[in-house]
Amino acid sequence: MRFDVITLFPELFAPFLTVGINRRAFEAKDGANNGIPLVDVRLWNPRDFAQGTYRRIDDRPFGGGPGMVMMAEPLRLCLEAIQSERQQTNPAPVVLFSPIGQKLDHPSVEIWSKSLGAVLVCGRYEGIDQRFIDAYVDIQISLGDFILSGGEIAAMALLDAVARLQPGVLGDADSHHLDSFNPALDGLLDCPHYTRPEVWQDQDVSKAVPDVLLSGHHINIERWRQEQRLKLTKTLRPDLLIKP
Repeated sequence: MRFDVITLFPELFAPFLTVGINRRAFEAKDGANNGIPLVDVRLWNPRDFAQGTYRRIDDRPFGGGPGMVMMAEPLRLCLEAIQSERQQTNPAPVVLFSPIGQKLDHPSVEIWSKSLGAVLVCGRYEGIDQRFIDAYVDIQISLGDFILSGGEIAAMALLDAVARLQPGVLGDADSHHLDSFNPALDGLLDCPHYTRPEVWQDQDVSKAVPDVLLSGHHINIERWRQEQRLKLTKTLRPDLLIKP
């Protein structure tokens, strides 16, 4: 699986790809999978494909208004370089992170986790010349109804969500099956979790670890957890209980 990221700030991805549990997905494994990471991430700066002394990648918007717009030509040249390297044996859809895109959710992440990857376009400034979008973008994705300074955080969110679903990345292979929104939990929110000490900061007994979790009775524990999942989902996200 390969993701090519078009970004003006590739340095933002360095710590993300090398820190934390999910780094296992981004590290090359000698002798395994021909030394290619489970999630192969390659960073491309469109400024490297811009022309002129200053390698300009943005300009004022036609019609006036605040801010600048990313130019279509450097993006086109960058994308063509990516497509040439990937060749026809590893084609990929072009994804743009945009407020008008479809919201990213767990079912779509699962689809991406089993795909060949994609080209992720991280916009900046007031946006990208619409002609590039019309000509090359296949899918637009949004994290929600708010605005970010650029698409890099959204790209990292998608890569993180995809990486943790790859085999061998998490310490417990079944860990992600108990996450919120997972079909294994009927798409419900996850239940509360507790660890030592049993009583924390002399809290009232009503806030201590529930007795059932200390009982060792696995059937009762799972029953309690399912009740909590339903209760939390009904209270906080009742929309998840509405089946299509």
